[in-house]
Amino acid sequence: MPSETFATPPNAPPDQHSNGGETPMDAAANLKSRESSPQRSTAEKIDGQRAEAAHGLESGGAHLHAKAETLPGGPRIARAAHAAADTLTHTAEYIRKHDAAKMMADAKRVVKDNPAFALLGAALIGFALGRLWSRD
Repeated sequence: MPSETFATPPNAPPDQHSNGGETPMDAAANLKSRESSPQRSTAEKIDGQRAEAAHGLESGGAHLHAKAETLPGGPRIARAAHAAADTLTHTAEYIRKHDAAKMMADAKRVVKDNPAFALLGAALIGFALGRLWSRD
């Protein structure tokens, strides 16, 4: 199949649709790379900070484990604090083992499988942020 070009005739005024003689395949490839590069750089930024985030979560979990027995509220609160600390530690392990693309795929799957829970969580987060910003 011959390669078509979208070149402008020699005496035609330049317009916004001219692509400098690219083939349709080249134009599609260039469009695809322009569309995916911001996502790729965002994913790379997230991947670059995964270790630091995991370390912060893990140290938060260790600190919570250390302080759980001294929290007011008795054994029930201590158990809840230990459970929260374990969740922080498991989250840190997950972040270390999975890249940004895998985490996004997992998040999409969870939202798809539990839409009501996802909407409730989004509403709670929105409410909390609204309360935070409205305080003067």
